[in-house]
Order: sequence, then C-alpha cells, then structure tokens
Amino acid sequence: VSTQSTGLPPRSFVPTMFSKGFCSIKIFQRHFTFRQFCSQPTKRFPKRIFSGIQPTGAIHLGNYLGAIENWVRLQVENPNQTMYCVVDLHSLTSEPKISPKDLKEFTLDMAAGLMACGIDPNKSIFFKQSRVSGHPELMWILSCLSQMNILKAMPQFHEKSIKAGGKESATVGLFTYPILMAADILLYKSTEVPVGMDQYQHLNLARDLAQRFNNLYGEFFPVPVPNYRKGNDRVMSLVSSSSKMSKSEPSERSRINISDNADAIRFKITKAKTDSIAGVSYDEINRPELANLLRIFSSFSGLEISEICKKYADSDLSQFKSGLIEVLVAAIVPIGKRYASLRNDRGYLQKVFEEGGKVADGIASENIRLIKDLVGLI
Repeated sequence: VSTQSTGLPPRSFVPTMFSKGFCSIKIFQRHFTFRQFCSQPTKRFPKRIFSGIQPTGAIHLGNYLGAIENWVRLQVENPNQTMYCVVDLHSLTSEPKISPKDLKEFTLDMAAGLMACGIDPNKSIFFKQSRVSGHPELMWILSCLSQMNILKAMPQFHEKSIKAGGKESATVGLFTYPILMAADILLYKSTEVPVGMDQYQHLNLARDLAQRFNNLYGEFFPVPVPNYRKGNDRVMSLVSSSSKMSKSEPSERSRINISDNADAIRFKITKAKTDSIAGVSYDEINRPELANLLRIFSSFSGLEISEICKKYADSDLSQFKSGLIEVLVAAIVPIGKRYASLRNDRGYLQKVFEEGGKVADGIASENIRLIKDLVGLI
C-alpha cells in the first residue's frame, strides 16, 4: 500500500506498528490522523454501512454507548443503507468455550437486545453471520492474501491467547479471526464501518486486504472507512477503573445491563466505587472512578460534564449518585421492558433473523459469484 495514495503507513510498517500491542493506537495515531484515515475515497461504490457484535451475553452500558447508540443514529440518518450482524461464528473462538445451548440463547438475547435499543429490521438488514455461507468462503480467499507476520502482530491475539493458555495453545480460529472480520465487512462491499478506537487495526487489515485484492484482480472492493462519532466509547467497570465494563467480569456489580430493573440500577450505582475527596469534579487521573460516572451521566442526560460538575459542586457523592440513578432509570428501564417482551417471543426473533438472512445472503451470493470469477474459480 502506498502511503502517498492512501494516507496510510506502508504495508511493511504494519507489523512494526502493532508489535508493541499496548501502545499500538498511539503509534498508529502518530503516523496519520484519524481524520485522514476517515477521509479515504470510496468513489463509485454505493454507500453501505456494516457492523457486527458477538452474542456473548447481555448488552451492558459499554456496548450501548460504545457502539449500539451510534448504530441506531446511523440507521435513522441512512435508511436502507445499514447492515447489522450478530457474528455468532466469531463466538466459537471464545475461551472458555461457550456451550452450544448457551450460544443459541445468547444469539437470541442479542437479537432482542439490539432491537430493544432501537435497531429496526425494517430499516436495516439485520441477520446472523452463520446464516450466510459467503462469510467463510470469502475468508478463505482473503486468507490466501494475508501475511502471517501481520496476524501475529495483532494486539488482541496476544491478549486473548493468554486466556487460552498461551500462544501455543491458542486455536487457529483465534489467530485468523481478523480475516473473518475483514470478510464480514468486504463481503457486502461496505463503504463505512462504525468502529471504536480499539478496532483501528482490524479495520486497517480489511482496508489492506481490499487493496491487495483490487491490485491483483481489478477494482472490486471499496476501501472501507471508519465511521467514528466521538463519545463515551470507553465505559469502565463500576468496581475497577482499570478495566472496561465487560460481560466477562465475574461481578454483576461491575456493569449495568439493559435488562436491569430500577432496583438493580439503584443498587449498582450506590455501590459503585468512587473516592473520599469532597465535591464533584472531573479528573481522569486522580478521580478515575468518578470521571467514569460523570461520562455516563453526560451520555444519558445530554448535559456537558462541566454542567454536571457545576450542578453538584457543593453536593456530596450520594446526591450526585442519586441524580445519576434517576437519569439511568428513566433511560434503561424502558429498554429493559422492550427487551423482555421481545425475548419472550422466540418465534418472532427467529423470523427476523431468517428474513434478514435471506436478504444478506442474496447480496453475498452475487458478490461471491463475481469474486470467484475474478480469482479464476469456475
């Protein structure tokens, strides 16, 4: 990839760029701005926005603020141009392994949760990954264009392989799942991908593979750009400011799920870790736990953090938490009620997946036919 033509680092730089793992984003940003990364042309390709999420448990505030809220906004602003996928094939790489029974239930949980949050199957193509055979088909073709050294340098492989007992014990699926992610995006000739800061490197791989394919076989894929809206894409645990809010955290107190009722929200916020410093102020270094709660408060109230700090400047933390509880209950409880109603209608969820899957498969099948012809498969 030419730096001059794309604004990206040369391909030979990519392994070096990500080899440090923990500092990959800083190195990435040092070589080109996010605005430059977002502004690469996708000329002559119709707009299509694609994103996916793994079905690994209940949706929590981190998922909602970091991704789903933006998906809903994009769906409203771009009718009939969005595709959202429950990427159940990716869940097979999880360690420890999810049982078949749980995976089926988690997939329906995710469908109900996304629709409760505002994803509308009448406005977006909404489906599950395993319904469309084109995903693994394109993955194999892209695998034949992928370089081992780039995959080895992916920070998330290093992190997730630890849970698997080390790199030697990690599965091939875990090693190659970034290629499947690239296939998910490129299969539908997506032009934009809603993405968080921690997914830059995976989208960059998809861009790189699109360009390699185009250079070898002629221009077929758009080079997708990230659709990033600055906001609260890093919601931290309520019990530890050193880790993100996560489904894998053992303590239920660490997160607020969209299915939580008012009592559960009140309990978790009341017990959320803060500090003994007087007053309410935003300080990410010295008051990280309070800073996290302030970002959440701002996201759901629509108030600037400075406004919230001013409002509670002379209050103790219990009064601030009471205000946050009120805002969260008003926003989350209605979502939880919609979720419960949808989750109880298993037949409807399966019908939504089947109908969306048929549409997605129609698009994918035609693209796979063209791709096979380009690479010489008859």
